[in-house]
Amino acid sequence: MLWCVSQMTALGRATGDVVLKFEPFVLHVLCRELRDAQLLHSAAIESGFRNSGITVGRGGKIVMAVRSTHCLEVPLSRQGKLMVSEEYIEFLVDVANGKMEENSRRIDRFYRCLELALNAAASTNNAPPEGTEEDRPVYVRRRRRRTVPRGARASAEDHGEELEPEDDTGSSLGILAAVLV
Repeated sequence: MLWCVSQMTALGRATGDVVLKFEPFVLHVLCRELRDAQLLHSAAIESGFRNSGITVGRGGKIVMAVRSTHCLEVPLSRQGKLMVSEEYIEFLVDVANGKMEENSRRIDRFYRCLELALNAAASTNNAPPEGTEEDRPVYVRRRRRRTVPRGARASAEDHGEELEPEDDTGSSLGILAAVLV
C-alpha cells in the first residue's frame, strides 16, 4: 500500500467518517476429528497466529479458527473534518504496510508448518494397527431421538430409529492439503 497526494486530496474531500483499517488473515476449517483440529492448531500457533482456537458445537461439529491479533483500525476524519495530520497518516500507512508484510510472513510460515505436520501425520497414520483407540473419533454425531411424551416408556428401537455414527469419519487432512497446494 502506497500513500500518495491524490489519496490525501480525496481524504480532504470526504464528507463522512474515514477509517484506516487493516485486518489480518483469518481461516476457519471444519474438521472431521479433534486430532485434525489439534494438528492445525499447533501449526497455527507455531506460525504466530496466537489467537487461534478450536470450537466444538453441540452436534459434534469441530471448527478450527486460525486468527491473529495484529489488526489496525484508526479514525482519520469525522463528518468530513480531518482529525489527524498528513505526517501521522504517513506514519499509519507505514505501520499498516509493516503489518501486511508480517501477515504475509505468518501465512507462509503456517503453510510450511502445516505441510510438515501433514507429512508427519501421514507417515504415523500408517503405523498403528486398525481398531486401536487412537483410530476412533473423539466426537460422534448421533441422530436425535424423537421426543416421547412424559410418562411413556419408549426406546429408540420402539420408534424404528437406531443411533449410528456418521458414515464417513475418515481424516479430512488430505482434502485440506489439496486445497492448500
